[in-house]
Amino acid sequence: MAGQTLIQKILAKASGKETEGVAANEIVFVSPHRILSHDNSAAISKTFYKIVGSKGKVWDPKKIFIALDHAVPPPDAVKAENHKVIRQFVKEQNIKYFYEGGTGICHEVLPAKGHVPPNVVILGSDSHTTTHGAFGAAGIPIGRTETASVWAIGQTWLKVPESIKINLNGTLPIQVYAKDIILEIIRQVTASGATYLSVEFYGSTISQLSISERMTLSNLTAEMGAKAGIFPVDKVTDKWNKQFGFQYERIAADEDAEYIKSLELDVSNLTPRIAKPHKVDNVVPIEDLEKTSIDVALIGTCTNGRLDDLEIAADILKDKTINPNVRLLVYPASQEVLLQATKQGIIEILVAAGGQIGVPACGPCLGAYGGCIASGEKAISSANRNFKGRMGSKDDTGIYLASPATVAKSAIAGYITAEEV
Repeated sequence: MAGQTLIQKILAKASGKETEGVAANEIVFVSPHRILSHDNSAAISKTFYKIVGSKGKVWDPKKIFIALDHAVPPPDAVKAENHKVIRQFVKEQNIKYFYEGGTGICHEVLPAKGHVPPNVVILGSDSHTTTHGAFGAAGIPIGRTETASVWAIGQTWLKVPESIKINLNGTLPIQVYAKDIILEIIRQVTASGATYLSVEFYGSTISQLSISERMTLSNLTAEMGAKAGIFPVDKVTDKWNKQFGFQYERIAADEDAEYIKSLELDVSNLTPRIAKPHKVDNVVPIEDLEKTSIDVALIGTCTNGRLDDLEIAADILKDKTINPNVRLLVYPASQEVLLQATKQGIIEILVAAGGQIGVPACGPCLGAYGGCIASGEKAISSANRNFKGRMGSKDDTGIYLASPATVAKSAIAGYITAEEV
């Protein structure tokens, strides 16, 4: 058998085939270290009881992770009822790892609470489960019905993905960020170019990227259709893991591992990138964008709502006021991020500039509550999707994706810019 990629080695370990390895496109049965879900747990629980009966029990209540984050606080009675259903399910099944609304977004809370050691499989009923590849794990999205089945039997089958190798080299220029890197990668790979593939990140640049920055890259591999987006474990990962006392061996891809394609990117000359409406791969250098006014600026979400993201925005917004025609929405990714940002004076700066601080949750990213845009409006967002209607009105005139720095500068200017205003 040819050399093994990272995803092959992790899936071989999870399926009990660590000795012989697994081949690309092979079907394997894996048991996850954790399986995550969020507000969709209400629907999943109903399917679960159809599978096991009204008195059936989950296979392991210590391996199920549920966080309320998609509609927090619930904006209507229907979503409030869903949360009620979930709380009841958690009690009935004695689920150990349940996080109430306001704790934060599942992809932020899961690793921050010590649920993501390297070399494991994390399954999740959310497309951005790929985020957990930042920790050297295989974060793999699955559907709701499949999640219910895993709750019942503790395993599922997966086709071992082929892999794309991304080599990042060079040093990022000042005022260029991880979000700009991944937007440029998506431009080159396209929105469907990694469908059911694993993406592996290598090169001299990655040692310069923090865990938070790696999370941004892994998160957005979902927008290329990826099944996983993985960083190899290194000193940065080891430092993060010390707080949890994880015991593990570093797994590395073999030198003769086979990749379906490779991409080389020198980040040294990269400029801020913008994803124009209405596709994530409609990416241009910001200097090629015509002057574009905005109505809403969103900083936050599971892509860029961490402490370093808010700090970058605050550094730009300090002693400034946002344009009177712009609403600045700030959604910290977790309660912990909000508390730290408060202690450091970051929240005070954002509020003083005119920002509206939301509960740590998904907020307007999914267009259900908390700052939806109206017909004819434009938004610039640090989130991960810019489909038409994504942030509310189906008649919006565009959602533009960018780094928190570009969002903050644009909020001051009233139009999209990466220049100091």
